[in-house]
Amino acid sequence: MKENVKAYGAKDSKAELEPMTIKRRDIQKDDVEIDITYCGVCHSDIHTVHNDWGNSVYPMIPGHEIIGRVVLVGDGVSDFTEGQLVGVGCMVDSCQTCSACKDDMEQFCENGATMTYGSKDKHMDDHTHGGYTTSIVVDKEFVLRIPENIDEKAAAPLLCAGITTYSPLKNWNVKKGDNVGVIGLGGLGHMGVKFANAMEAHVVMITTSPDKADDAERLGAHEVLISKDKEAMKKHQGSFDFILNTIPVGHKMDPYIALLKRDATMVLVGSVEPLDPFNGAGLIMGRKRVAGSLIGGIKETQEMLDFCGEHNIVSDVEMIDMMDINKAYERVMDNDVKYRFVIDMASLKK
Repeated sequence: MKENVKAYGAKDSKAELEPMTIKRRDIQKDDVEIDITYCGVCHSDIHTVHNDWGNSVYPMIPGHEIIGRVVLVGDGVSDFTEGQLVGVGCMVDSCQTCSACKDDMEQFCENGATMTYGSKDKHMDDHTHGGYTTSIVVDKEFVLRIPENIDEKAAAPLLCAGITTYSPLKNWNVKKGDNVGVIGLGGLGHMGVKFANAMEAHVVMITTSPDKADDAERLGAHEVLISKDKEAMKKHQGSFDFILNTIPVGHKMDPYIALLKRDATMVLVGSVEPLDPFNGAGLIMGRKRVAGSLIGGIKETQEMLDFCGEHNIVSDVEMIDMMDINKAYERVMDNDVKYRFVIDMASLKK
């Protein structure tokens, strides 16, 4: 067991993140040890640190957008080699035997996926610790290959924000020529725009903020629809083949449902909380659908990363040192980042 591994974490829901040390297990037959170079900052890190969802365990070491280099592999590992650029996303294990796991959807493991932080650790008498650390040991089945041609620091958010937006676009078969709306230009929304554009859809950024129009177009949106403009919203009613809704809080659904074509779908990926009541007539009159989507399984996440390598897609990021994480959390909560923070883990290794 490796002790005194440098980390940053929170002692309780009211505490700021501070330097800590944690233990990592010794490498086992099917394990990969990774030297972490970069780790993205996800809004769910903040929710979990603050115990907003009521299930946090402490001390809490967040981070599930992990990029690094392989330093050691177990005797049973042949797919990864020392020095290889790899990633770890939101999961580090699952039962691998239930129907969801057999269908390559470990995120829906019927026995409960082991999340990268805050889950019961199957190998140690502890809970799992995330990527705000210098190293991590992960089962080979949950290690991802990062294309060497993309910017590795900007690849970190692909492991959560990327797969969260790629998965619904793929599963609802977004294709060339589809009229696709992306609601909300933030950490998730900016990735949705990039992916939908690469899939050759006609991409419309739907936002409350006219001042985001230029940025949306730079990211690949073909149009910008201001949702506060009632006339513009009316003009676009019944015109969308698919809508990706990244709004992170409860909100009124009816105006967005009205934008869908007959038999079209709006998928929620942002609001993990109650929504405002909406009128069922909006769905019934047009056989429309509202659905939800989580992250993707390991196979689909690798597919997404390969797609990013092919199309040179990464997140727009702002780099920070580890000791600036508390200020970064404040800025995320104030929507003051374009569009994801990424921690340079070299700052923790000094």
